[in-house]
Amino acid sequence: MHNLNPIGLFDSGIGGTSIWKEIHTLLPNENTIYLADSKNAPYGQKSKEEIIFLSKKNTEILLNKNAKIIVVACNTATTNAIKELRSLYDVPFIGIEPAIKPAAHKSKTKTIGILATKGTLNSALFSQSVLNYPSTKIVEQIGYGLVQLIEEGKIESEAMKELLTQYLSPMVKQNIDYLVLGCSHYPYLIPQIKKIIPQHIKIIDSGQAVALQTKNVLSENNTLNKGLGSSNLFYTNSNPQVLQKIIGLRYTIIEEDF
Repeated sequence: MHNLNPIGLFDSGIGGTSIWKEIHTLLPNENTIYLADSKNAPYGQKSKEEIIFLSKKNTEILLNKNAKIIVVACNTATTNAIKELRSLYDVPFIGIEPAIKPAAHKSKTKTIGILATKGTLNSALFSQSVLNYPSTKIVEQIGYGLVQLIEEGKIESEAMKELLTQYLSPMVKQNIDYLVLGCSHYPYLIPQIKKIIPQHIKIIDSGQAVALQTKNVLSENNTLNKGLGSSNLFYTNSNPQVLQKIIGLRYTIIEEDF
């Protein structure tokens, strides 16, 4: 595996760019390829079989583009498909799971909230991780409709505000002091969320942890890019304007049917 080969990332749309930003900040010399499968967003409402099928398709596209490591920048795909991906392909995979651990350890009220997709909250991997924290009350909420609104570029819309209020108010009433964002799209909602929840509630997402894990695995495998400069390519199969708005005009977006 060549050190100059890119880090590959995929998500059911633009959400995983929140993970890409953390990786790019930590590893600015690395070449990256990001795959936004917006045409099939959200994955959270799909069956396990469909999620595995789409995750394999995305993995093969990235492998054909010589990815040296693949970041599954989607909670739903990680919790439903990463086991299969690891057994099928000979490349390191980094997954993304809701950051329950730091929230449960730091919570003073012993009550934390988690906002995630149906696909993540209903997965076996998630149910398993919840069992590790018997003394913490975990208030789960499926974020129906949030990913669609983000993919449509409606982050600051009235509809978004209404949905977030509906989902977060019951958590606040149950005295959560940490809110875990269990979907890589949701960090883009942090400014909106902060307008709804009290200031003392801390928001946690998995971006930095995933970036650190990516760096660690590349170091262990001696595949860090020691060169200078980096090429960052973004592929999408729908809504390139929304992706462009999120990542900024410096980066080129390639629209392809995949």
